[in-house]
Amino acid sequence: MDDKAEIGIIGGSGLYDMEGLTDVREVAVATPFGDPSDTFVIGTLHGKRVAFLPRHGRGHRLLPSELNFRANLWALKSLGVKWILSVSAVGSLQEQYVPGHVVLPDQFVDRTSQRKSTFFGDGLVGHVAFARPFCKNLAPLFAQAARDAGATVHEGGSYVCIEGPQFSTLAESRLYRSWGMDLVGMTNLQEAKLAREAEICYATLALVTDYDCWHPDHDAVTVDAVLAILKQNALTAKRTLANAVARLPIARDCECESALRFALMTAPERVPEEIKRKLAPIVGRYIP
Repeated sequence: MDDKAEIGIIGGSGLYDMEGLTDVREVAVATPFGDPSDTFVIGTLHGKRVAFLPRHGRGHRLLPSELNFRANLWALKSLGVKWILSVSAVGSLQEQYVPGHVVLPDQFVDRTSQRKSTFFGDGLVGHVAFARPFCKNLAPLFAQAARDAGATVHEGGSYVCIEGPQFSTLAESRLYRSWGMDLVGMTNLQEAKLAREAEICYATLALVTDYDCWHPDHDAVTVDAVLAILKQNALTAKRTLANAVARLPIARDCECESALRFALMTAPERVPEEIKRKLAPIVGRYIP
């Protein structure tokens, strides 16, 4: 049975397994960055090999700041993944994004401070373009898959990624709204950055669970309220993911496919051999 997969699924809060997979096996991937969030469940869905990873681990054991993003993305790359369908729970910062709705954001603002967001360093310098953080081909496919699943879908929007694990203060929530932010979450930014460095197409299905604390009817975000919406959103996510997988593969005529072509600044002969080995799945195409 093949341990490789071209499609990766990262399940967020409320989505800890993927139904409908056949020929399933669990695969533990050792990485030079440590352990991923959990073992990968690799199986077949609509005739495609899919690798599923619960972002927070089964049983939701890991805080956003505890996630080993580099290990997760390195492992997906080493498994052969070319497209990542990410699912995450978010708070809404605008009236039109109602709890239960789905948003395909197209921008990020980073408010995190404790996380590793790059594979580079230690003798190899790389600067990828990140003006458009999500894959131009994968995001609209994901949006249509959500519509076909019966979801109310919004395409576009800015996601502010906060450190957490606390929800926003009222002042912070109002500040983000004054900036024109649409969504607030705690996980997706690092995944998107590392996916771009790994030349993997990446898109996020942001499932709205609450109005954050700015809304006059939601002066505090509670875990109970979020969990109630999460159960509803998980069903939407599973239907959407199945629809999206059925539409893949698609052409990789996007900037994701060759993101490192002009991004590596260090002369190949100056890159330490240890770093070449460590990052072989990421940079081996350019630095043998």
